[in-house]
Amino acid sequence: MSKSVNLELPAAGDTALLASLGYKQELKREFTAIELFGFGFSVAAVVPSVASVLVYSLPNGGPSAMIWGWATSTVFLMFIAMAMAELGSSAPTSGGLYYWTFKFASPRSRNFLCWMVGYTNTISYITGVAGTDWSCAVLIMAAASIGSDGAFIPTVYQTFGVYCAVIVSHALVASSATKVIARLQHVVIAINLGLVLVMLIGLPASTPVELKNSGKYAFGSFANLTSWPNGYAFILSFLSPLWSIGGFDVGVHISEEARNASVAVPWAIISVTAIGCILGFAVQISVAFCMGQDTLSILSDPVQQPMATILLNSFGKRGMLAIWSFIFIALYMAGVSLLTSSSRQTFAFSRDGALPFSRFLYKINSVTGTPVRCVWFSATCAALLGLITFAGPAAAGALFTLGVVGQYVANSIPITARVLGGQPFKKGPFHLGVFSKPVAIIAVLWMWFMTIVLMFPSAPNPSAETMNYTVVVMGGVLFLAAVYYLFPHYGGRHWFQGPVSNVQMDQDESDLTSVEKDSPI
Repeated sequence: MSKSVNLELPAAGDTALLASLGYKQELKREFTAIELFGFGFSVAAVVPSVASVLVYSLPNGGPSAMIWGWATSTVFLMFIAMAMAELGSSAPTSGGLYYWTFKFASPRSRNFLCWMVGYTNTISYITGVAGTDWSCAVLIMAAASIGSDGAFIPTVYQTFGVYCAVIVSHALVASSATKVIARLQHVVIAINLGLVLVMLIGLPASTPVELKNSGKYAFGSFANLTSWPNGYAFILSFLSPLWSIGGFDVGVHISEEARNASVAVPWAIISVTAIGCILGFAVQISVAFCMGQDTLSILSDPVQQPMATILLNSFGKRGMLAIWSFIFIALYMAGVSLLTSSSRQTFAFSRDGALPFSRFLYKINSVTGTPVRCVWFSATCAALLGLITFAGPAAAGALFTLGVVGQYVANSIPITARVLGGQPFKKGPFHLGVFSKPVAIIAVLWMWFMTIVLMFPSAPNPSAETMNYTVVVMGGVLFLAAVYYLFPHYGGRHWFQGPVSNVQMDQDESDLTSVEKDSPI
């Protein structure tokens, strides 16, 4: 970091700060603070996210687990957000997690850990795109089924076809200029807040009396429909908030396109997490009061979307389809944000030469000013990853849990390195002071605990159909990344040196090259 960064002049200060981290300014800084918030808020997408994963939280305890599982998890999610915000303020770069890992880890292990975090973060974002786009496809098919009064029941092949179409459309939008994506966030914020109001005001007002539940039932009824013991089933209900309120580093990956990044990035991480947790808790309560008491019927509905069934019972077919269309739009925009963030992670990692075909991927499109090749690379990988859904519903569920597990593995390593690596840490504008290490320790312990939990199958004694494929895919990613690094002669250990400076320290270059270097690269 330079000795002095003028926060009153974001453009000059941001460029100088980025140069001090070792990178020249290649992307356009179009995101304002509110648009950066919108970018993260679109990924949280409270109502669409809750709708997408209700099928996983509802069987694991029913309404009370929905409410108290959310409340329990979100306390720890705030610790993760604070730890990530502190790092994002110190070194806001698109490489984010793997850059921090290299900077703070021990010199003996920094190359390997940086490599593993980079690959884990890359695949976790691709998986996030796949999970979100699969949810989009399922939402479309649920609407078609309800619109036909059950005459149309989609097959997995039809859903996969829609899934591929959604991915292609997302890639087209995410290939747009940064300014276009930034300005879209105002609409995204409005749609997501509008959906929250529908769930908090419209749902209770429209639900028939016979479907309204008492406070005793909503807050105290525990219905475990799984084969796991009640305590573990309750823990499995954490998947809903974990998948909904995630993507803590989503704003970090576009920090090179944000103004006043060292302030805007941590502000966005904290505010998105806090607001998402509060609004999500309120939505869960509203749903618990308005879902009726026949949980098994909601879960066994042919539509296979519990939230769709609940909305249909309360609003009728027309009202439900109208609300469903806005839920789809909000979830669709979450997919755009995730693919954009994924492409920036791919761009940063290829900039440092770590990915196969890095020379091809590391290129800014002359028309849009964005890494279009990285967008399509991420989209193609997500489409291929979607093939796992043909293995059955449990495999499709891995798209959700894999995104969370990959994110937690990638997040926990730089935070741990920050505490245990023994390297100097220069505070950014946002820092936790004496609470820095305690917050980091709690965040890491929680992520490690939930990583283990999310590797378990949905039921004891799993078969091929009920197997949790997260452990297979995540283990495969880590294994292949490690093999690629350790491979004789051609492996990454022979040539990968971590983040590589592309700031030209040449007298004939611009005056930005005079920025004082204080970087691990």
